[in-house]
Amino acid sequence: VMVTNARGVFDRAMAEYVLGMMLAQAKDLPHTLELQANRDWQHRLTETLHRRKVVIFGVGSIGREIARMLKAVGMQVAGVGRTARENDVDFGTIHSKAAGAELVREASWVIGVLPATTETAGYFDAEFFANMAPSARFINIGRGAAVEEPALIDALTSGAIAGASLDVFANEPLPENDPFWSVPNLIVSPHMSGDYHGFEEDLVQVFADNLQRYQKAEVLANLVDKKLGYAAS
Repeated sequence: VMVTNARGVFDRAMAEYVLGMMLAQAKDLPHTLELQANRDWQHRLTETLHRRKVVIFGVGSIGREIARMLKAVGMQVAGVGRTARENDVDFGTIHSKAAGAELVREASWVIGVLPATTETAGYFDAEFFANMAPSARFINIGRGAAVEEPALIDALTSGAIAGASLDVFANEPLPENDPFWSVPNLIVSPHMSGDYHGFEEDLVQVFADNLQRYQKAEVLANLVDKKLGYAAS
């Protein structure tokens, strides 16, 4: 049985979400909205994204779109994949998991775009967050299972890292009593980073194009490697 997916449909929207979350936290937007609600005028300095280092874990089509967008605003981007390789069109060098553990020590932002596989379960664990700088922030738009959630909660609560934005969780919808709702310096969104007005039509177009390929016995787009668990490049 051949399985295909919707690779490419949500890339741009998810990259925009990542940039939006980065700007929101760098510019202290959540606090600004709180102050506005209280009619409290507090001038303060904020951060810039320019020349900041970001490490993207997951170098598929979504990770690549994120890399292109972040480089466009002047950020220094590194990518971590299953295998290390050189001369990549978007990342230059794609680093191994071991090298990625060292890269995060100097990163201002860490982006998770990993699929849900046996290899990625609990990928972002206590040791990973301990390697991050206290000023760094973590964003996950891949899969909730890739994060060891109690370890992330501890890192945010203790101030071991500066903040996080999560669009995916191990249990969805997030229960009302989940500790993530009250964790400091965290933005929670309900698995919506890739959804946009009109995405249904784009999904149908991808299916229709592949159906035509199938009828003509042509190579299918976005063919899933069932051993890897995703559509390989």
